[in-house]
Amino acid sequence: MPTPVRELAVLTLAIVSTLLPAVACAQPGNFIIAQRGHPVGSATVTFASTPNGYDTTSVVRVAMQGLDYALSKTEQLTPDNQFVHVQLSATVNNAAVNLIAAPDAAQILLNISASGHSTTTRLAAHRAAVFLPDFDPGALDTLLALAVTHNNHDLWAIIPKQAGSVAPIQLATYADEQGTLNSKPIVVHHLVATIAGAQTDLFSGPENQLMQAELPQQGFAVVRKGFILTPPAKAGAPPPAPARPAAQ
Repeated sequence: MPTPVRELAVLTLAIVSTLLPAVACAQPGNFIIAQRGHPVGSATVTFASTPNGYDTTSVVRVAMQGLDYALSKTEQLTPDNQFVHVQLSATVNNAAVNLIAAPDAAQILLNISASGHSTTTRLAAHRAAVFLPDFDPGALDTLLALAVTHNNHDLWAIIPKQAGSVAPIQLATYADEQGTLNSKPIVVHHLVATIAGAQTDLFSGPENQLMQAELPQQGFAVVRKGFILTPPAKAGAPPPAPARPAAQ
């Protein structure tokens, strides 16, 4: 028969467990890619738990005049969404690119094959870095999860263009907005990510899942299927800074 002390310890542990926040993690979904409100492609993101964290897959397709883009990305993440390994295959207007990336000591090692040439790039490693290909909702979902666990600070983007680069991510929190998911109203959180001077508006749902991203590419958006953002009465603005105390 359990002793009173043991019963108290079990009860205390249960109470503490309910008070601790859930570990933020990226989430699966199906998305529409649109330009100026017209569908031009789609994306699917899947996540699977593993003994060491998560395996994720993103499949993206955009077909429109001037852009024929296909992406397949598989990625391994730790339980707290840290980047472990990425393998990417893409075609952009019939030009093929293959890339493998992984941390190597205090750096990130990128092996890139494109147009018959292979290059190796070493980039500075950061604890909260997200591998960020164009039009990839899985990467943006991972960014949202990292933002929660790192309180919106010290976030970095690994940008797989040309020889590859790393850029800091600045996040600004805007006022909540409203939307519907499968016709049910939800509260929508609004963040603006500034990466290499370009801004991406991110809208997430109650469980921190990506609902919509308005991309820096002209007129493009990635929208979760079934989601509709309710336009605010006027453009949102960052919350005001705390007032400074009056001079004595």
